[in-house]
Amino acid sequence: MAPPLGNDVHTFRSVHRHSRRSVLGGLGGLAALGALGAAGCTRVASASDKPGGDLLERLRAQGVVRLGIAGEIPFGYIDKNGHLTGEAPELAKVVFRRLGVGRVQPVPTEFGSLIPGLNSQQFDVVAAGMYVNPERCQQVIFADPDYQMLDSFIVRKGNPLGLHSYKDVVAKKAKFATGTGYAEIEYAVGAGYQQGDILIVPDQVAGLNAVEAGRVDVFAGTALTVRAVVKKSSKAEATAPFAPLVKGKPHVDGGAFAFRSAETALRDAFNVELHKLKTSGELFRILKPFGFTEAEMTDLTAKELCGG
Repeated sequence: MAPPLGNDVHTFRSVHRHSRRSVLGGLGGLAALGALGAAGCTRVASASDKPGGDLLERLRAQGVVRLGIAGEIPFGYIDKNGHLTGEAPELAKVVFRRLGVGRVQPVPTEFGSLIPGLNSQQFDVVAAGMYVNPERCQQVIFADPDYQMLDSFIVRKGNPLGLHSYKDVVAKKAKFATGTGYAEIEYAVGAGYQQGDILIVPDQVAGLNAVEAGRVDVFAGTALTVRAVVKKSSKAEATAPFAPLVKGKPHVDGGAFAFRSAETALRDAFNVELHKLKTSGELFRILKPFGFTEAEMTDLTAKELCGG
């Protein structure tokens, strides 16, 4: 999932907010989400002074870990039957079971509230396919990425403006939209697009609606979410995936689990199990049902993406 910039708070022009949960799960999913959210709103215990933290020990004692999710397919969401799923929650179930924590509990929140919610101890870990970037690495610590991702555009059928990169968007003076807190904001601005002219919408579904209605020419998101959301559209299509330019060089993003900065012991233990899953091929088997391909498996590290 694309990351927010800075401290995850942005003020832009926005369109009417469609309910992401109602789109994903219907009324049944929405009701279940409300119940799960209510169950998960109590804050977790305060942090320990123990070097490396003692959260893993406490989670083992409790038998449950609370996952911050943002309700975005395919990263982490509640399905139409009210069940927690998505690439990150399914991976979390496997890893935490191996760590001696038998149950996961979702705490749904807005994407831009994931890091503040984690650091205010509303949940134990962010399990939302969150991109790793230097700004975010100043606020939390990350496991190594479990996937890598390119960008893609939603455009009208036939791509009438010929938009294949952020430079194209700037050159064609296209009306540009992306999601709340998405990394694509930064990529567009880096290509020369005026930040104040970007239309910010809640998610890729709202982005598709904006393109189909002609409010914008293009919506930018991850290649995976874009290709999934246009499948049933008769008016829009996805462009070929591409790497955005950062400081003049192609950049590949990586998504990972985020932890509070003091909880290095939990992060390190998580990484050990994650790398075992990568080596065995089990990681790909977990992520494949959510549309991930072998090209999106990665050996990127959090240290690389944090700029270390």
